[in-house]
Amino acid sequence: MTSKSHRTNRAAFVIRLLSAITAVFLGAPALPARASGPIIIGSKKFTESYVLAELAKRLSGAAGIPAEHRQGMGGTIILWEALRGGQIACYPEYTGTIAEEILKHPGISVDAMRSELAKNGVGMTKDLGFNNTYALVMRRDAAVQAGIRTISDLRNHPELKFGLTHEFLDRRDGWQPLAQHYRLETRVVNGIDHGLGYGALRTGEIDVKDAYSTDAKIAENNLVVLEDDLAFFPQYKAVFLYRLSLASEAVAAIRGLEHKIDEGRMIRLNAEAERTKDYSRAADMFFAADENASPRRTESLTSKISRWTARHLQLAGMSLLLSVIAGVPLGIVASRGGAIGHAILAVTGAVQTIPSLALLALLVPVPFFGISARTAIAALFLYGLLPIVRNTATGLQDIAQPIRESAIALGLPAGAQLRDIYLPMAARSILAGVKTSAVINIGTATLAALIGAGGLGEPILSGLNLNDHATILHGAIPAAVLALLVQSSFDLLDRVLIPRGLRL
Repeated sequence: MTSKSHRTNRAAFVIRLLSAITAVFLGAPALPARASGPIIIGSKKFTESYVLAELAKRLSGAAGIPAEHRQGMGGTIILWEALRGGQIACYPEYTGTIAEEILKHPGISVDAMRSELAKNGVGMTKDLGFNNTYALVMRRDAAVQAGIRTISDLRNHPELKFGLTHEFLDRRDGWQPLAQHYRLETRVVNGIDHGLGYGALRTGEIDVKDAYSTDAKIAENNLVVLEDDLAFFPQYKAVFLYRLSLASEAVAAIRGLEHKIDEGRMIRLNAEAERTKDYSRAADMFFAADENASPRRTESLTSKISRWTARHLQLAGMSLLLSVIAGVPLGIVASRGGAIGHAILAVTGAVQTIPSLALLALLVPVPFFGISARTAIAALFLYGLLPIVRNTATGLQDIAQPIRESAIALGLPAGAQLRDIYLPMAARSILAGVKTSAVINIGTATLAALIGAGGLGEPILSGLNLNDHATILHGAIPAAVLALLVQSSFDLLDRVLIPRGLRL
């Protein structure tokens, strides 16, 4: 009876391990379903897009339509694919970008643009009242000293260092066509985040950067906009793109911004957002005299951090659970060696070499994934496999030969040997692999915010855009604390789940 009880306890080891891991990570509520709830308004990763999305959210609320602003989801193609795929309901865009990047039809008329968008199930509002064109900017003192007033003048200064946003570097209306149009032979061109680029320009690390004509930082940093003397850039009238399936009441609310914002007003709204480090303050400023606007509902910092942390735990916890469920069996197979074992280790190792941001980008266009939490969980799951597979395989392979011979001598079948002896003997190595995977997932999950999946990456991205170190720390510090807590939790699990003799 004692022997039977002992074997039963050993057999339950893996179940207890998985249950404990689930309890550690999944204490937060489940991920919200997409089938119902508020409409999702997306925004790109720069101040003006955040502000416009916040205005649309407030107008929707005033019309009695719950709305959620999914902040800083990335660049044009990510937002466009999210809109087409139904992950978001609408987002602010620009006519020049629609023509050049989305439809790839420069010079297309507005009517033709609407017709082409409709083929993708997408509608477009009238313009909001301002043109936010691309521009190249320099520090005013440097431009005056070098005698640079127009983009053509840059031909005489190939030594200048350019810091351009990554999207601008690859756009059809971006750097390469611009350089060809103006016959520029610049020697140093590097990619840099939009918000960080202004800091680099201010400190002299770069000499020229791309900007948007309504950027508040242009005046704030005393920059000069170089004249587009050869008329390269098209018109970039601000509009909202929305799904044609969106309720008419929601569309009408968004249309409330048509012809309501001129260029000067947009610059002031951007300046207010960056001055206060709060996009909703710009919405307050816009709606100050509008009695129909919904009242602002402020959310405390504690509430925000709790919400971001809960989402972060959900993403990391679900992906880790999937990694354990798949990784332990794969590790068992890999421990037996042979071609299959080597192939498993090779493939999981190769996945680990893919940069996490690239892995997210590769999964976005895959059917079923798109711009969603599923994509982030899938990427984190793949990233978490290697430590678990490798440690499981290593722990099983390191079991001493006399123990293996004893298991055979007891007459135990292969399954019982694995369940009752080998897995418990390898338990500490397996748990160490799971702990490594968990810590990796906590850190990597911050990138989920780049595709609108939320988590502690949201304040980090917002802080980078606003060049606000305090906002960055609102995400970075909780993420670091989470990693330490997870590591401590697994150390405790090690003491609870691993027999004392094996710990010694």
